[in-house]
Amino acid sequence: MNILALDTSAKSVSVCLCRDEFLVAQSYQNSGLTHSQTLMPLCHDLLDRCGVPLREVDLIACAAGPGSFTGLRIGLAAAKGLGWATEKPCCGVSTLEAMAWQMAHRRGEILCAMDARRGQVYNARFFSDGEHLERLCPDRAISLEELFSELGEKTEQVLVGDGAELCYNDGRRRGARQELAPPHLRFQTAWGVARAALEMARAGRCTDAAGLRAQYIRLSQAERERLARQGRPV
Repeated sequence: MNILALDTSAKSVSVCLCRDEFLVAQSYQNSGLTHSQTLMPLCHDLLDRCGVPLREVDLIACAAGPGSFTGLRIGLAAAKGLGWATEKPCCGVSTLEAMAWQMAHRRGEILCAMDARRGQVYNARFFSDGEHLERLCPDRAISLEELFSELGEKTEQVLVGDGAELCYNDGRRRGARQELAPPHLRFQTAWGVARAALEMARAGRCTDAAGLRAQYIRLSQAERERLARQGRPV
């Protein structure tokens, strides 16, 4: 199965082409340009250099959240456009699960964390047997206090994500025995999106372009401010 995967959930942007678990090619850019400028040229160039026309792609996958609200919308819009144009199946992948796949070769618990500001991280926990992931909790926005209260004495995890250092530094104060994933495996990439999408496809959880939806986890700043002005709970 040829999978074209996109990740625009953070400051960097990446695209990759995978054949099942095998990474054929990946392009990554963190140049300060907006995803709207970089994403589609990266897709076009990657497929062109691999000699794989879009019609030979079997599945289109993208990070669906959590992450940057604007970034996610750009990635989802691109995936929807590619899916509609080719009538290919699509997968919207949890950004946190995609990050966990990058450390799935190592047995043990993987704690995924993205900085959600406001004293919270976007978080999910997984257990890897060295080949497969088992989800231990849903994607959520949670404070570090709540997270470490939940963990209790179970504090031996490898940490991934741009919120990994926040958790690591806070955990050290609490006596946690956690480990940061190496930098080249710590942050989200399109390969993780492709690997998570492959599992979704195997489980029959694909959708079409119209079915792609963002999973923001919590409201945007603009939506929170609008509700506050209306005197409604946020």
